[in-house]
Amino acid sequence: MPQSRQPNKDAYSLILEAIDLGVYKPGDRLVESELAERFGVSRTPIREALQRLETQSLLERDGRSLIVASLDHNQMAELYVVRRELEGLAAKLAARHATEEEVKVLQDMVAADDALVDDPVALSRANRRFHEQIHLASHNRYLVQQLDLVHRTMALMATTSLAAQGRGEIAQSEHKGIVEAIAARDEEAAGRALKDHISVAFTTRLKQDAIRRES
Repeated sequence: MPQSRQPNKDAYSLILEAIDLGVYKPGDRLVESELAERFGVSRTPIREALQRLETQSLLERDGRSLIVASLDHNQMAELYVVRRELEGLAAKLAARHATEEEVKVLQDMVAADDALVDDPVALSRANRRFHEQIHLASHNRYLVQQLDLVHRTMALMATTSLAAQGRGEIAQSEHKGIVEAIAARDEEAAGRALKDHISVAFTTRLKQDAIRRES
């Protein structure tokens, strides 16, 4: 069923969001005509968007078809190594450069997200917003660009680590610690807290994958 095109979103953003929300999962085939109908746009921008996503390795070839890419164990490990270092740098720079208003936004986000700990899907979206806010608070455009690419690639993981039992509450506690360090202008503590947060998330995901393989 076609859906109306959302304002200010191009074909690339619409497809990327659909992957991020799990509408299209790793291994799913993407067809120009079906995407054009779903998003209410012509096939030309859809074709250009698919080419761009393939260039970014978010889509891959399966014969003549394009499918949503998937990450193997090594790729996931490599991604988390990069994410941990870049996120830690973002938190460190946020502690140095964030305005008082940006710190207040982060504090308000953490407080509001406490209500979502039992809803992994909603909490995952809120988690993305929280991390993006830290990226912006770093006031480093090149770092933001690299982290944007990392987070787009994270969409290729079929599940969120926040779905693990008890992970929502733990993640929220970690977020509070990160924001406290940023608010205190403690660069080293902020960077360390966010790097530790990513490490715990990676450990949780590895456990999820182990359980999934057994089942």
